[in-house]
Amino acid sequence: MAAEWICRAVRDGALEGEHAPALSIKDTMASPLGFHVFTHFLSQQSTNISAAKSQSRGLVLVALSRSPSFYLDLLSNKGLDTASLSNKIRILDCYSDPLGWRAHYLSDDIAGISGNVKDVDALFSSVISLGTGFVGQGKDRFCVAIDSVNEMLRYASLSSVSGLISSLRCCGQISSIFWLCHADLCEERVTSALEYMSSMVASIEPLIQFANGQRSNSENLSLRDQSFTKGKLHLRCKRRNGRVRVMFEEIHIGQSGINFTSVSSEGELINQGLVPKVQFSLQLSEKELKDRANVVLPFEHQGNGKPVQIYDGRKSLTDSKYEVLPIHNGNSDIDKESSKGEIIYFRDSEDEMPDSDEDPDDDLDI
Repeated sequence: MAAEWICRAVRDGALEGEHAPALSIKDTMASPLGFHVFTHFLSQQSTNISAAKSQSRGLVLVALSRSPSFYLDLLSNKGLDTASLSNKIRILDCYSDPLGWRAHYLSDDIAGISGNVKDVDALFSSVISLGTGFVGQGKDRFCVAIDSVNEMLRYASLSSVSGLISSLRCCGQISSIFWLCHADLCEERVTSALEYMSSMVASIEPLIQFANGQRSNSENLSLRDQSFTKGKLHLRCKRRNGRVRVMFEEIHIGQSGINFTSVSSEGELINQGLVPKVQFSLQLSEKELKDRANVVLPFEHQGNGKPVQIYDGRKSLTDSKYEVLPIHNGNSDIDKESSKGEIIYFRDSEDEMPDSDEDPDDDLDI
């Protein structure tokens, strides 16, 4: 459900006058599956563009952590003809020469070498130049993907990278943008800034949470090994009406690729079993629930068939209708209804302020 929601949002793109949808994918060392999730959405968007099912007419991939040949092999393994994708997909090679020591160029092939990554303005111009190269100057849009924000932050400041992403979102020729960030390799303010600019945040979390010392070392190693093949996708979507939608899905990495399934109850039971024991319980027992239900609350109709009589604090207590029986020292009456509690309230004096629904001048002859 969550993965399909992301694919649909990236595919449909932006409405007229709105910023492009932005997806931030982040993972940690506890669940290092972010790149698998990134390549999955990259392949899905490429397939939609190739089949003309997306608002985007092309895709520009800013390659910082992998070479262009890696992505060409990836798309080829997904069944896409890379030879026919030269007019739909362009790869901006920031991996081979990130500092621009060699002469950079933007070729007509599917991959072109970028200049210095430190020059964020030049990088923005290169992305726009590659995108307009196959969508033209009309109303057609293209998608942008950045495979590693962490690599970009090695050469540029946070303000420069944030300005680049913000400029790409505001560009009228871009339909959607998504990127990958490893949260453990950057400060918290970096992830907060990226999430602030995102309309969707996909967090990769461990499927099984465990605490150190609660299991043997061999079991801990087994759980850590599972974190390389299993995880949980936690998606937060900012909707147009201002509401936030949260979705969860399990991630499984196998020989056939990545699969997304609904969260199973088995993982929830394991997580509950790994919670440390405490000296108190926040849950009520059956006896406590029964005793609480038997308490007679003041000013509440108990449904015993008798007319409702509520003491309002003003009628005389000597009135037989509202007369209160004295409390005996014996336990005979208490033993009869020992399992039934009751709360009785009387106003201490007439000097107290009346309730909000009472008329303070009802005793005046007006």
